[in-house]
Amino acid sequence: MKIIMNGYLDVLKIAILTFPFVAFLISLPFILIQYHKYGSISSWKVVVLYSFVLYLTCAYFLVILPLPSLDEVAHLTTPRTQFIPFQFIGEFITHTSFKLFDPQTYLTALSESYFFVPIYNILLTLPFGVYIRYYFHYSFKKTVLLTFLLSLFFELTQLSGLYFIYPRGYRLFDVDDLILNTSGGMLGYLLAAPLLKILPDRAKIDADTREKGKVVSGFRRTTAFGLDLALYSLLTIPVNICLGWLDNTIFIFVATLILYFFIIPATFNGATLGEKFLKLKISSQSEATNLWQISWRRILFVILYIAIPRLAIFFITILPLGETNTETIALISLAVLFIFYGFTALKFLFTNKPILYEKLSHTKFSSTIN
Repeated sequence: MKIIMNGYLDVLKIAILTFPFVAFLISLPFILIQYHKYGSISSWKVVVLYSFVLYLTCAYFLVILPLPSLDEVAHLTTPRTQFIPFQFIGEFITHTSFKLFDPQTYLTALSESYFFVPIYNILLTLPFGVYIRYYFHYSFKKTVLLTFLLSLFFELTQLSGLYFIYPRGYRLFDVDDLILNTSGGMLGYLLAAPLLKILPDRAKIDADTREKGKVVSGFRRTTAFGLDLALYSLLTIPVNICLGWLDNTIFIFVATLILYFFIIPATFNGATLGEKFLKLKISSQSEATNLWQISWRRILFVILYIAIPRLAIFFITILPLGETNTETIALISLAVLFIFYGFTALKFLFTNKPILYEKLSHTKFSSTIN
C-alpha cells in the first residue's frame, strides 16, 4: 500500500511541475475568448479553469506514468486487454483476506491494494463530474457520456502503447476501468449538487464580467498589443513569399507595416484585427475622433513599438563586436530599449493611463461591449 501511494505521489509531483507549461499553452486562447466574449476576465473563472487543467494533467500522468523503456515493453508477455465486466469484484474476494461470514476480516480487506485500486479509479474521474456539472452546466446524461469518453481515451492511450510510441501497450486495457471511471463521473455529478448552492453562480459571474468589460483594462490593452504583434508576424510570411523577389528587406518591412496597421484597419473602422477581436475601438480623449487622429496614433505606435526596436536590434547586430567602443554602444542601446519598453509594459499592464503615443495623438481605447 505504501509503495502504491508513493508511486501516485511521484506522478502528482511531475504533473504539478509540468502544469505551468500546460497552463501557458491554454492561457492565451482562454484570455482571447474571454475578452472577445465579455471584454474582461473573471478571476474566479481563471481559478476554476486552471484547477480543471491541473486536475486533467494529474489524471493523464497517473494513466501514463511511470514510463518503461522500449526494450522492457518489447519483451512483455502480460495480457493487453481485459473484457470481463466486474472482474475487480472477484479479484477482491479471492485475493484479499475478505471473508463474507467473518466480519473481523472486513477492515483488513479494505486496507489492501485490491480494494484501493478500484477506489482510485472512481476517484480519478470524480472531480471531472463535479467540474462538468458546475462549470459547464451539463446534464447527467452528458456527464456520463463525457466521463465514459474520457475513460475510453485513457484506456486507448494505454492500449496503443502511448500512441504507438511503444511496440505494444505497457498497461492493461481494462473494461472494469471504464465502468469504475464512469461511475466516478456520475458520483461527482451527484456530489456537485450542494456545491452549486455555495459556489458563485456562473451566469452571475458572466454578467459581472461583461459589465467590467465596458471599461478597458491595462491587461486587455496588453493582450491586444500582443495579439496584433503575433498576427503581424504571421502576415510577414506570405508578404515575404510574394515580394521576396524584390530582395529589398526594408521595402518589404515597410509594406507589411502599412498593410497590417493601415490598410486592414481601414476596413474595420480604424481597428486592427487584434483590436477588433477584443472589441476595442479608438476614440478621442476630448472630442469626436477623426481620421487624422487615428492615422497619427498608428504612425506613432508603429515608429515607437515596431520600427525603432527592429532598427535598433538590426543596428546592434551589424556592429563589429570585439571592440570596446562598439560593445559599449550595444550595451547602452539594449539598456535604453529595456528601460523604455519595460516601463511601457508596466504601464500597459497595471494602469489605464494614456501611453506616450496616446498622449501625442489625444486618443484612447474604448470598449464596444454593450
